[in-house]
Amino acid sequence: MEDLDIRRAIIAHCRMMNANGLNQGTAGNISVRVGNAMLITPTSIPYDVMQPEEIAVLPFDGEYGAYRGPRPPSSEWRFHFDIMLSRPDVNSIVHSHPLYGTSLAIARRPIPACHYMIAAFGGTDVRVADYATYGTKELSINALKALEGRSACLLANHGVIATGHSLADAMWRAIELENIAHQYINALQIGGPVILTDAQIEEVGRKGFASTYGSHGRGQ
Repeated sequence: MEDLDIRRAIIAHCRMMNANGLNQGTAGNISVRVGNAMLITPTSIPYDVMQPEEIAVLPFDGEYGAYRGPRPPSSEWRFHFDIMLSRPDVNSIVHSHPLYGTSLAIARRPIPACHYMIAAFGGTDVRVADYATYGTKELSINALKALEGRSACLLANHGVIATGHSLADAMWRAIELENIAHQYINALQIGGPVILTDAQIEEVGRKGFASTYGSHGRGQ
């Protein structure tokens, strides 16, 4: 089977996503760009029994939504597909329903620069995409808007999207975003965080942030 290692890696990261508490059950989904197509988890299959051949393939140059595989792709294939079409810098997407990130998404509360690691997401905050029913084109449009100039966003009353230049990078951002969301909620309970200025976040970027963080984790 072509791309067998990538298919196995997708399944392994899905299981990691649940083991790390980023997700529960069959919720969430993961995609990876492979050449001129996208591999994405199938719909409604528990990750612990998912098999590599069940990963769906959606060609970018075919009919919109056409797929190859024995199982239909995740119901959220649209925003995965549309993000990759419009963002050549994105090669993988992790969508999850973590406790703290989703709590903020339910409150429709963006995450400000409460920690310098917010710079990992491309700006001075992580936005909340407007609400739309799951699996719809409207949700995809809203997610794309919230991701302008960003590598992650919250989905109102839904969950979280994290993107990356690789599967490991996207998973790292998903984990880091949930960590910051937890810290932000904790800080709100003890009087509120002191928010870093735009200039302070820009300084983080000037220090070569991208070359020392990312899929390698925190470091200084």
